[in-house]
Amino acid sequence: MKDHGFIYELSIRAAPWLLYWLLRLLFVTCRVKSHGEEHLTAAVASGRPVVGSLWHYSLAMVIYRMRRYSCVAMVSASRDGEYIARLLRRLGVETVRGSRHRGGVAALKELIRHALAGRNCAIVADGSQGPALRAQPGSVLLAAHSQGIILPIVCAANRYWTIKSWDRTVVPKPFSRVEVYFGETMTVPANADGAAVESQRLVLEERLLELYRRAWHEQGKEGH
Repeated sequence: MKDHGFIYELSIRAAPWLLYWLLRLLFVTCRVKSHGEEHLTAAVASGRPVVGSLWHYSLAMVIYRMRRYSCVAMVSASRDGEYIARLLRRLGVETVRGSRHRGGVAALKELIRHALAGRNCAIVADGSQGPALRAQPGSVLLAAHSQGIILPIVCAANRYWTIKSWDRTVVPKPFSRVEVYFGETMTVPANADGAAVESQRLVLEERLLELYRRAWHEQGKEGH
């Protein structure tokens, strides 16, 4: 058990550092093109905290593309989530830890506090465990309680690797073309009840799915 603990501690220190430099090297060679920049511009200019909502598979691409925008992101409280949290911190992204089955309510409340203080936030629409490409209510609840503005973000690449995980996380290959799509923004009434939250969740899900279909169609694919 001590050996396992030592190996984990060694990997948790080394892996995020290696991934950080790998991502930097990869993206230096990639051609990144953005679509719907007017939605990003409008969200930033709104004066409200921006709630970036994205699918889990695109986390590396989105965070790297948006790294110059200071934000706080929710990351799973699992041991595996620690790798992601440390990687994001290297990219300048502050994190709160929690998921649907472990500390999710407390993490959402912490995100709301950050948003109420004027911080931008990022939250994975389909959560840390899925189902993939099915939106959970986190983004909508965050926007309702903070009066933030939801910005859907989807990425696609013409050449990429996929990690064998529940969401098939995408990592673009060197010299690939990465397309970033920003969708129409959304707001949620502060007094939204359960039915209104579910209605807005479905709207967000469809907007993200429509962007997803469009982004991958442009790459000649039905999906990742």
